[in-house]
Order: sequence, then C-alpha cells, then structure tokens
Amino acid sequence: MTRRRFVVAVPLLALCFSALAGGLGASASARLPAQLTDQQFWTLITDLSEPNGMFRSDNLLSNEARFQFIIPELIETAKPGRVYIGVGPEQNFTYIAATRPALAFIVDIRRGNLDLHLMYKALFELSTDRADFVSRLFSRKRPAGLRPASTAAEIFSAYLQVEPSEELYERNLKDIQRQLVTRHGFVLSSEDLNGVQYVYHAFFTFGPGIQYSSTEGFGATYQPTYVDLMLATDGNGRTRGYLSSQESFAYVKDLQGRNLLVPVVGNFSGPKAIRAVGAYLKQRDAMVSAFYLSNVEQYLRLQRGWNTFCSNVAALPFDDTSTFIRAGHGGRVSRGTALTAELGVMAAEVEGCGLR
Repeated sequence: MTRRRFVVAVPLLALCFSALAGGLGASASARLPAQLTDQQFWTLITDLSEPNGMFRSDNLLSNEARFQFIIPELIETAKPGRVYIGVGPEQNFTYIAATRPALAFIVDIRRGNLDLHLMYKALFELSTDRADFVSRLFSRKRPAGLRPASTAAEIFSAYLQVEPSEELYERNLKDIQRQLVTRHGFVLSSEDLNGVQYVYHAFFTFGPGIQYSSTEGFGATYQPTYVDLMLATDGNGRTRGYLSSQESFAYVKDLQGRNLLVPVVGNFSGPKAIRAVGAYLKQRDAMVSAFYLSNVEQYLRLQRGWNTFCSNVAALPFDDTSTFIRAGHGGRVSRGTALTAELGVMAAEVEGCGLR
C-alpha cells in the first residue's frame, strides 16, 4: 500500500516546527535504557498515565482483519532500535515484532487495556515457546507433537481440538498474579487484580475463537477470531503475526522480560500521557519509529479533541522515516467488510497538523 502524504498550511504550523526542533535538539549523551528495573517500570507507568477513561468496548482483541497488509512497506521505512507507540490489544505485538524497537509504549484511554497488557506480560515471561504461550493464554493442555518450529497454523489447529481446563485456568491465574505481584512487586490495586482476572477469564471462556465483541462492545461487520488474526497474511501473502514464528515471539518476549514494553493509561487528546512520553524520549535522544493509531482519529474528531491531539503528536521526537499506522476500510471478505491498515509519514502530516 502507498503511504499518503498531507502537507496543509494551517496556523498550528509554527507549533509543530517548534516541537520538532525541540526533539532534534535533545542531549546526545542520553540513551534508551537496555532494561528497566521493576520499580522503574511501575514508576514510569504511574508517572506517564492519566486517569481511567471510557470506551464503548472492552477491546480485548483487534477487529482489523488486514492489519498486516502494510508490514512489508513498514519494515522498509521504520528504523529498528527506536521507539514504537501504539494503542489497543495484541496487534501491537505483531507491529513490534516487525519494526524491532528498543522500547515500546502502549497508550490507551482505558485502564482495562493496561490490565490486559499486564496479563500478556506475565504470560510472555512464563512461557517457554509459542505453544506454551497459547496453552497458558487459553487454559488448554498442550497437545503432543508441537515444537518451537511448528507453524502458527499447526499450533492453532492442534489447540482447536483441545477443551478448556478449569484446573489450568485456576493454576495459570495464580501464576499470573504471582508473577506480577510477588516476582515483580507491582503495586496492583484490587481493581487492577480484578481487571486482570476479568480479561484472563474471557480468554478462557471464548478460547481461540474469541472476537472483538465476545464480551462487551460493538465492532466492524466482520470480526476475525484470534485464530484468524494469527493466520492472517501481509500484502505479499506471508504470515506476519507475532505467533507466526518463534523468532517473532522471542523478540516480544525479550522486551517484556526487560520491562521495555510499557502500557500507559492515556487519551490521545489528553493533557499528559502523549506529551509525557515525548518528554521522556527527548531526554534520552530517542526517536519514534512508528505510531499505531488504529481508528482513534475518528473518535477524536467527534469529541472535538483534534487540535489537542495534533499538538500532542507534535511534541514527540520524529524524523522523515517515522511512520503513522492507522486503520481503514480495505474492501470485503467473505463475511462482510474488513478493516485494513494504511501508512502515513509523521513529519509530512504533522508539518501541517492536518493528519488526514
């Protein structure tokens, strides 16, 4: 797919140039951390986050069936070793595996999304390989014959034949809580603990067939299952999901183990989160490689938060290779309209502060 460039002269132009210049002038002596301690990780979440906000769904799973289509072009543009910013659930892992950042932030308006990513963090750390991860995620006994080299199709084909286990669910939930609270020492409130349990129980209940609207919420006409998303392909017909190879899974697992995938509670047009991430990165002479927006922009327009969002994005450090990833309508599939992905050049779009 072709990246779309927008250069529109508007009054916010001076603001955008000023913010960009501030990012380029950051101290060259600062660098991104190779690892965050547990205390640094939790302090960063606390310091960057805004109060819990509202959204119309739980959003436990992407409904963007063709979100992998742009990955071949994305990896040609986004430079590895930089910083990834995203929103929402598991599709971020696929984009992270593709862009290979040194640090990632997932900024979402709902604290429930933070709870979801804490669950994922624990499962990544506890799992030895992809088959083990899928076993823990859906509370199903691991079938015989699955190996690190097994394809995603082989893994999910095997697990679709396995019934969920209440015993495994209870054991795994305790392991997740122990990993987060005892091993890492994160100060989880009772609401967060309940949130993690709620999320994990949904994956136990609906299994690999879980969809965007399996719990509360509304979605696109066609809503892919977890299996559909993991077996989806890019524009060249290649499977790119984070569970498509042990290498992709291992990359995300390594980031999680070093506390370098940081979930943050924040509104894209809020007063703090995006700007605080930008300040943190500028202090370390870091640069954004990719910013996954999903379809948040449409809500910002409805809520009249567009100008604030534009100013927030302008406060991030980026260059001519930094890339927006956004959701869009990409045609039809057998069961309805599918959401796809498209790219935009951050510098060109923010230059005019007209992101569409």
